[in-house]
Amino acid sequence: MNKPVLVILFSVLIVSCNSKEERILPAITDITESVYSSIIIQPDSLYEVHSVVNGILDKNLVEEGDLVTKETPLIQIINNSPKLNTENAKLSLELAKNNYQGSAAILRSIQEEIDAAILKMNNDSINYCRQKNLWDQQIGSKVAYDTKKLAYELSTNSLDLLKNKYDRTKEELETQLKQAENNYKTSLITTKDFTISSKINGKVYALYKNPGEIVNTMEPIASVGSTTVFVIEMLVDEVDIVKIKKGQKVIITLDAYNAEVFTSKVSKIYPKKDERNQTFMVEALFDRTPEVLYPGLSGEGNIIISKKKDVLTIPKQYLIDDTKVKTENGIIEIVTGLQSMDTVEVVSGITKETWIYKPK
Repeated sequence: MNKPVLVILFSVLIVSCNSKEERILPAITDITESVYSSIIIQPDSLYEVHSVVNGILDKNLVEEGDLVTKETPLIQIINNSPKLNTENAKLSLELAKNNYQGSAAILRSIQEEIDAAILKMNNDSINYCRQKNLWDQQIGSKVAYDTKKLAYELSTNSLDLLKNKYDRTKEELETQLKQAENNYKTSLITTKDFTISSKINGKVYALYKNPGEIVNTMEPIASVGSTTVFVIEMLVDEVDIVKIKKGQKVIITLDAYNAEVFTSKVSKIYPKKDERNQTFMVEALFDRTPEVLYPGLSGEGNIIISKKKDVLTIPKQYLIDDTKVKTENGIIEIVTGLQSMDTVEVVSGITKETWIYKPK
């Protein structure tokens, strides 16, 4: 009598357990596939201001939040090194000019050597011609003739060497003079760079140094960007980047604006991958810019890839291994299509009358 009772009780338990399994019917709904990304808001044309010289920050000529126009002075820097460089460059220029054009010009001394060489050559030429005429008349010795001839040839060669030296020296001095002029002009430009000006019309978003602090060419000293145009920066995973195209709609929510939803469009896709996090940078622009924005505001974005109306969908939590579902006839494989955050399109495998069970 005890065994039949146990069998009946066990059957009741199985039926009871099966009846507690969650099951649903697929639904006919609209579905939107999107790519999720966290976002950061940054002003357009935002750039870090750097000094072109090392020195000490004398004064900030603007304050954070100030509106500036292009060429507005931002920061004054004190540095004596460029001034000394300018003085040295000026001295080098004066020396180069004096060597080329002045009273102590190197070319003048070479020209004097040339003039003396011409006189000597003329004298040697006369002596040689005189000795040659005598030798032609069989007067004098062969040694005397050869001596005069050699002296004339040597003086001619010396004159040619001096002329070549003159031309070569002149070219070198001209080059040195041009270099000195360029160095002096460069030093004047560097001197003017003590005052750093804005490159754009915009707003001063940050000043990183205070008066008296040391400034170098490597560290930024300010940040300036647009006041009206803001860029939405998104990091898209490499598995999704091929789905992204310019002009796609982006749904934006910002932490600073609670549940308010904004729309934007993809404006730029950077082709270089960030190897550190295996993502690509994508930018979007607001369709309607929020009234107040600050650099660094964060939020979430969904880039709309595609949409379909009236398709068969099931919740993602009912999927098994991404391509299977549990039905009254056991586990069967399905073909999926678009996927949203929580639902997936079913292309084939089940119908809207097929009960599916939530996997444990």
